[in-house]
Amino acid sequence: MQEIAKLEKEAKAAIKKATTTEKLREIEISYLGKSGSLTGLMRGIGSLSKEERPKFGQAVNEAKGRLQALVDEKTATLRSKELSAQFEKDRIDVTMPSRPPSSGVEHVLQQAFNKIKKTLGSLGFTYYEGPELEEFKYNFDALNYPPNHPAMDDQDTFFVTDTTLLRTQCTAIQGRVYEQFKPPFRFFTVGRCFRNEAVDRTHGHTFHQVDAFMVDEGISMAHLKGTLRAFANDMFGEGAQVRFRPDFFPFVAPERYGIDTERYSGFAFGLGVERVPMMAYGIDDLRYFLENDLRFLEQFV
Repeated sequence: MQEIAKLEKEAKAAIKKATTTEKLREIEISYLGKSGSLTGLMRGIGSLSKEERPKFGQAVNEAKGRLQALVDEKTATLRSKELSAQFEKDRIDVTMPSRPPSSGVEHVLQQAFNKIKKTLGSLGFTYYEGPELEEFKYNFDALNYPPNHPAMDDQDTFFVTDTTLLRTQCTAIQGRVYEQFKPPFRFFTVGRCFRNEAVDRTHGHTFHQVDAFMVDEGISMAHLKGTLRAFANDMFGEGAQVRFRPDFFPFVAPERYGIDTERYSGFAFGLGVERVPMMAYGIDDLRYFLENDLRFLEQFV
C-alpha cells in the first residue's frame, strides 16, 4: 500500500507542474498507461495473500481514478490556455486595411492577339479559326505551291503523316474559306505556326501569325495600303510611321476556286504576331515570350 501512496504522490506533483497538454499526456502514460508505473503494480498482485489481493487491487484502481480525474481537470485548463494563445497568435485585426488582392494578367502575346482581333474586326474582317494540325492540300496545294518551292523542303516542315503536318503558315485557312464562301468577303485569322527553324533571337520553331485577305470588286493596292496603315495606327498609335517598299517574296496565290478574275480582285497580308510587341516595347529576342520568366512577363500589365 505504501508503494501505491508513493506513486500517487509523485504523479500528483508531476501533474501539478505540467505546463502543456503534451507534457501532461506523457505523465498520464507514464503512470496510468498500460505500461505505466501505477498500472504495473497489478503485476505483483499474485505474490499477495488471498485476503490482501482485493484490497490491493481496489487501492490501485482508486488511486488511478483520482489521478485520472486530476489529469482530466488539468488537461481542460491547459487546453483552454493553449487555445487562447493560439487564437491570439492567429488573431486578425479586421479594422486594418487589407492587402490588395493579386491577380493575373493576360500573356503579352494574348494581349497582342486581342488587339489584332479588335482592329481587324473594326475594319470589317471576319475571324476564321483554322486547325494547327493541317492537311497538306490546304497548307501547300490549295495555295499553288509548286513541288520545287523552297517551303516544300522536308527540313522546313513538321510532317505528322504523308498528308498531314503542323501548319507552317496561317495562310492555310484561305483554301478552306474559298470552299465555303463566295466573294465579296474579307477574313482573317490569328494562330500558332510551326517550322523546323534554328532557334535564335529572331527565329523560332513555334511562332504566331496573323493572316488577312479580302476579295471584292475593284480592290487595288490602295486598299491594301490603307488597311495596313489603319492596322499600324491601331497597333502602335496614331501617326505611326509606315513605309512600303518592293521586295521579292516567293509567295503564290490560290487560283482554282472558280472566282471570276475579270470581276474580282483582292489582296492578302500576313505578319508575325511577336513582331508587334517586339516593335512596340523594344524587345530584341522573341524567345522571351515563351520562357515563362515572370520578371519579363510582369512588365506587361
